[in-house]
Amino acid sequence: MAALLASTGLLSAESAAAQTAADESVNEIEEVFVTARRRSESLQEVPIAVSSLGGDVVREQNRNSVPDLITLIPAITLRPQNSSKDTVLLIRGLGTITTSPGAEPSVSMVLDGVVLARPGQMVSELVDLERIEVLRGPQGTLFGKNASAGVINIITANPTPNFGAFVEASYYGGDEHRLTLGVNGEIIPGLLSGRISGVTSGFKGNVRNIFLNETLSDRESDGLRGKLLYTPSENLSILLGADYLYAENRGNSGMFLETSTVAYPTGVRTQSATLPTILQSVGITPGFKNRQVAQNTLPQFKDAFGGALAQIDYKMGEYDLTAISGYRFWRSTQGGDLDGFATLTTSTPVQQIDLGHVNSKQYTQEIRLASPRGGLIDYQIGAYYFRAVNREDYSRETTQLIAGNRVRNFGLNNFGTIQNNYSVFGEANINFSESFRAIAGLRLVKDKLSYYSDRVSTSTVAVPGILPAFAGKDSTSVTDYASRFGFQYDVSDDIHAYATYSRGYKGPAFNVFFNFSARETNVLKPETSDAFELGVKSSLLDRRLQLNVAIFNDQVANYQANQPDLVAGTVVTRLINAGEVSTKGIEIEAIANVTNNLTVSADYGYVKAKIDDFLCPVAAPVSCDIDGKPLPYAPKHKISVQARYEAYDSPRYRVNLTGNYTYQSSQQNSITQTPDTVSPGYGIVNGVISVMDKESGWEGRLLVRNLFDKFYRATLAQGNGGLVGGLPRDYKRYFGVTVRKDF
Repeated sequence: MAALLASTGLLSAESAAAQTAADESVNEIEEVFVTARRRSESLQEVPIAVSSLGGDVVREQNRNSVPDLITLIPAITLRPQNSSKDTVLLIRGLGTITTSPGAEPSVSMVLDGVVLARPGQMVSELVDLERIEVLRGPQGTLFGKNASAGVINIITANPTPNFGAFVEASYYGGDEHRLTLGVNGEIIPGLLSGRISGVTSGFKGNVRNIFLNETLSDRESDGLRGKLLYTPSENLSILLGADYLYAENRGNSGMFLETSTVAYPTGVRTQSATLPTILQSVGITPGFKNRQVAQNTLPQFKDAFGGALAQIDYKMGEYDLTAISGYRFWRSTQGGDLDGFATLTTSTPVQQIDLGHVNSKQYTQEIRLASPRGGLIDYQIGAYYFRAVNREDYSRETTQLIAGNRVRNFGLNNFGTIQNNYSVFGEANINFSESFRAIAGLRLVKDKLSYYSDRVSTSTVAVPGILPAFAGKDSTSVTDYASRFGFQYDVSDDIHAYATYSRGYKGPAFNVFFNFSARETNVLKPETSDAFELGVKSSLLDRRLQLNVAIFNDQVANYQANQPDLVAGTVVTRLINAGEVSTKGIEIEAIANVTNNLTVSADYGYVKAKIDDFLCPVAAPVSCDIDGKPLPYAPKHKISVQARYEAYDSPRYRVNLTGNYTYQSSQQNSITQTPDTVSPGYGIVNGVISVMDKESGWEGRLLVRNLFDKFYRATLAQGNGGLVGGLPRDYKRYFGVTVRKDF
């Protein structure tokens, strides 16, 4: 940072003198308010482990989606995949890895008060974000229906009466571009305000298909969001909102890093007899830094996300009544080359092409009543209804080389699910005194789930990746609950301690997917957890330092997980009740105003997420015995450090320097515990220099990602006889520039 200042010549005598004067009276850290308990509270006083990131972080650091943001929050990890349907978020090591529409995620995504039904809806671009809150641990008493591991609460900006508009354009290395614009203001004075914003963005990609001479991992997206706020009286407000986003990308099935695989638990390495020759023939050299593939089919992934909401807030004296009606849809197309090879030869005797479509719709209605605060008991009570209708079709075409002849087979499965959830909920504070209170919350749940599946196949026996024709349908109904109990004690105005017990609940499931067969017709039991958490939130040194610590222990029963299987030599997965798992650890968050010009924050998470008792399914291999092993995508250590320095400030100009460092220790990427699928740990340094003209409303930013050019792989997997790995956007250093104009 000092070198940057010296090189730009910004540390003038004037700013140095101003810094000396400012050091004598360092400002308090600005108070942050969150809605972690469905109404506005100070982050430092809410008895939940919660992180909050503002929309300014998204804009400044080019983190424009939830997957981009998670590196700044140690509690969250990501399972990145080609398609949005396959991407999964995990909190404290817990998350359901499946593409079945008959299973719900463990991490609940909430957008402006509306719970999203499918994991694939989590990865769309963020438009006009106000802030994002990450609540760790079970949150089912107040949030939706699927919050057994935590909640990602996304809040977009609401209209205000004051007129404002902006346009922002960015360009980054790798031919990445982004344009956003928006306008806000009063439409009918004193009665109606509106806000509309839009985005268009794209990235050229960073993986090369040398067989088709095409670039992969590229993306394009366009989105629009609008809101109207109607305030006919002081006691009544009506918020209407709608949004739509369309995205396309061409992912890749992984680059070959090794031409061998390592078995668990023996550790025996098996060299592929054919893979080295195959790769050599197409000009690919396998290795950890390989960025090339050779496939005869381009992958295509297209997503359309959107929806509408209506929120009514009415003050009945000292009571607040809120009703939220929501509709969301998600349409997705995913297609690609499953076999990973370019040609059909005796060494690569199978070609497989997949194509799938998702059509998902959901409807939600929530109504809740919040009591006034300050009495013996303050509370929130409510009722919730959720309905999701998922329809999918998925096809697979295989071409086999048998005795010199090309043999084609085809399979198509039309399948779907209908989910209905009814619940009543409430949470209360029992205020024994001004400084000591009990917390009690309960959600009673009724889940109804049904599915249908109808697969046709040209073969009456299993061929690579395709089972014979099969049809089935079934339904289930479960009544259960989620709860939270605990105590909170205010040691002083600046130190707050809490201890809570939460019972997490995630509904029953069916493993409905392309190769659905008789052995998948069983219903999976609900996943439940017993979570204990101790926390202290403190503001020290005249509120110039915030230090928060949370210790947690979460025991999960009937864990829903994917177990690999083989279908005629091709790997598929089977969703099962895997048994019991646990996660425990500690999270430390600190933020300090070192001087009036310098703010430093540091977050650390230690998570030990492991499999306690794995229930091997029928016909599973001996290697299924993985008791005591780590859960996948759960690194033990994650660190995020950020420093923001106001290098220069005058009545007209302001110059800020921001740097952040993120570190993640090694992680296992497969529940099979194969030794070669462990990703090495890595640390990344990023930085931003911003210059603002306060009079004209212009701002310019220069960004660098992966400053020290650290090459890393986020995930590794075994496939097609070798080891393959994905490639993150910031696998190498790149720069970018942003220009913004506020009106």
